[in-house]
Amino acid sequence: MDETYKTGGCQCGAVRFRIRGQLGRASICHCRMCQKAFGGFFGPLVTAPKDGLEWTRNEPKYFQSSVNVERGFCERCGTPLTYRYPGGIDLSIGSFDDRDDLAPQIQVNFSAHIPWVTTIFDQPIREEGSNATKQEQIISFQHPDHDTENWPEKGLHL
Repeated sequence: MDETYKTGGCQCGAVRFRIRGQLGRASICHCRMCQKAFGGFFGPLVTAPKDGLEWTRNEPKYFQSSVNVERGFCERCGTPLTYRYPGGIDLSIGSFDDRDDLAPQIQVNFSAHIPWVTTIFDQPIREEGSNATKQEQIISFQHPDHDTENWPEKGLHL
């Protein structure tokens, strides 16, 4: 029997995880706590399989955001990683190395959505390479989207 594995971690690479087994439902949550925890318009999350989450490099720190919920994050770079609740844990979709198959299947707490969030993708698109996006000037210290034996690599001072 083939095992399903997915990997991911924080932006700086200090916290890494591996998932063994089938992930649950992917969703986006519009509640105000998710907006603040992610610093975004909503919180994109997917349910980890029970006993299928392994921390392979360090573990997140936790903030208790409500009576029954703790939110995990990297204490070094601040990346939101988990939503832990009685009986389970969800992981932030953006923290996975490969996210292509994690399209949200449901929106929750939609009554709290920001009114313009439903039209953000109707806005004009600035093409890469335009004068306003000088990507060649950006030197990234972000961890790559795959596991590494050591991080940071020699020469990077994080």
